[in-house]
Amino acid sequence: MQFHHHGYVSADPRVQPAAGVGINRPEELPAEVDVLIVGSGPAGIITAAQLAQFPGVVTRVIEQRPHRLMLGHADGIQARSVETFQAFGFAEQIIQEAYQITEMMFWKPDPQNLKNIVRAARVVDDPGGISEFPHLIVNQARVIDYFAQYAKNSPARLEVDYGYKFVDLEVTGQGEYPVTVTLEHTSGPRVGESMTVRAKYVVGANGAHSEVRHSIGGRFAGDQAYHAWGVMDVLAMTDFPDIRKKCAIQSEDGGNILHIPREGNYLFRMYVDLGEVAEDDKGRVRETSIEQIIQRANAILYPYSLDVRDVAWHSVYEVAHRLTDRFDDAHSHGGQTREPRVFLMGDACHTHSAKAGQGMNVSMQDGWNLAWKLGYVLEGRSPEALLETYSDERQVIAQNLIDFDKEWSTLMARRPEEFDSPSQLEDFYVQTAEFPAGFMTQYQPSMLTAEATHQGLATGFPLGKRFKSAQTVRVADGVPVHLGHHHRADGRYRIYAFADERGAALDRWAEWMLDSPDSPVERYTPAGTDRDHLFDVKAVYQQPHFEVDITRVSRLFLPLSGPLQLVDYEKIYAAVPEHDIFEERGISREGVVVVVRPDHYVAHVLPLTATAELAEFFEPLFLER
Repeated sequence: MQFHHHGYVSADPRVQPAAGVGINRPEELPAEVDVLIVGSGPAGIITAAQLAQFPGVVTRVIEQRPHRLMLGHADGIQARSVETFQAFGFAEQIIQEAYQITEMMFWKPDPQNLKNIVRAARVVDDPGGISEFPHLIVNQARVIDYFAQYAKNSPARLEVDYGYKFVDLEVTGQGEYPVTVTLEHTSGPRVGESMTVRAKYVVGANGAHSEVRHSIGGRFAGDQAYHAWGVMDVLAMTDFPDIRKKCAIQSEDGGNILHIPREGNYLFRMYVDLGEVAEDDKGRVRETSIEQIIQRANAILYPYSLDVRDVAWHSVYEVAHRLTDRFDDAHSHGGQTREPRVFLMGDACHTHSAKAGQGMNVSMQDGWNLAWKLGYVLEGRSPEALLETYSDERQVIAQNLIDFDKEWSTLMARRPEEFDSPSQLEDFYVQTAEFPAGFMTQYQPSMLTAEATHQGLATGFPLGKRFKSAQTVRVADGVPVHLGHHHRADGRYRIYAFADERGAALDRWAEWMLDSPDSPVERYTPAGTDRDHLFDVKAVYQQPHFEVDITRVSRLFLPLSGPLQLVDYEKIYAAVPEHDIFEERGISREGVVVVVRPDHYVAHVLPLTATAELAEFFEPLFLER
């Protein structure tokens, strides 16, 4: 966290100075906005939080409820999401209040007495060290709270506008605000009244029954598994020994349970198998009572028992896997392709089972993917063509998710005798661990992701995958720092320059970045702003930090910051001998440049000598200043 560079701060340093639209922000929803976000769930709120870092963009997020979410239904937080929380500044706080999953237990019928279940296997949750962050369980409402606070503390001072229902929209294509949105007040003195808002862009993050999706002619396609599950968050007395561990429980004839402890030490969630559902059931299975769910759970847990003392929440659902035919409205008008104006994300465009813990996690990545792109286009940094990459990138990810979840949810519903081998379920869990953790996302070559021509120079930073952090030491103060942890959600590109052994090639590269008219820093940074306004450029040296002479380091890595123009000393790092980042990430000792997008994904890997190639990469992404 950086502060004091705008003057001495004695209050909460997480509250950034207000700027742009954040100065005297109107409480009432204005008649014209740049971005209108419909829905304040995980997808919508992360979109708002990122756009709050663009104080020149008028963003409003509306929510039909009259107040914040009190009880969310999603709770699984994968490690990739915790990395994302780090970028938004609240990873440490949410880890403290969450339940951490360190291992998963697999229970199966006792071969000596099939009526009983016994512990059959234990699997470490992250045996390969996929991330330095843990797998968490915490209520969705708290995740939303943290993002909402981040948005409120950001320069744009963004807050949710409660009590507005989305009714319809029309893309007129006319004027500066080509989308006309009809809303209805759902609370307050004007309840029931309609109002109209004109927007440049609309984001539909309002769930599986999204009216925004309907308004652009989007349709869900997919199938239903005709298998029902009861889910309950409960407080109970039990003699089941693994009640505070994540468990997959298979019984001989009572079905299956996915058991997940919740935060706070006492609460836990159970997904209880209710069995096959007839195709003509017409939703009657959803009338299953909580008493029936508890009875079913006790049958599966035998010889153990469950005495439920309090039910925080319960529901019944049927597994369905559906994907919308469009993530934006670019093809919604007579087959004519144009720049998108309306976007869908989260449950509005993909639905699946809850048992892989993917809904909230993938939805947040949808939102982050789109938000910085909207900010770039609306602030005049990038051409509108940048927005086309949202659908191109995220629709593929959603299809991969549904394919994975079909296999996982099918395995979870099988009877023991239906498996190909006794360990098939836990083997699948281990072999696919990187996917549900959020680390199999890999964007294909596009205007945002380069071809892997130089991938061999940094094999540990695959093109299109998230930037995997590693330990370094900050040279200025000798403090150990995970390099990726300083990649904050401030909308900037990161350019990591890994030095050659003597540093001569790095010096020449830095000189080009400072002085060449083709340098992205020189070519695109707006006049009158700090040198690192668009590009956060960092140096990483091979030698120990105490051998790096900071007085001889290029001023590219010592930029002046803020209205007082103070030196930023957080750009220069060195390898840790016992955890050498050059070794751990396969970085060439000849020196390498790694370009990372604002949402953490590796965009390019280049040798220090390929300055022309670096300049060429950014040309379609940025508009001349």
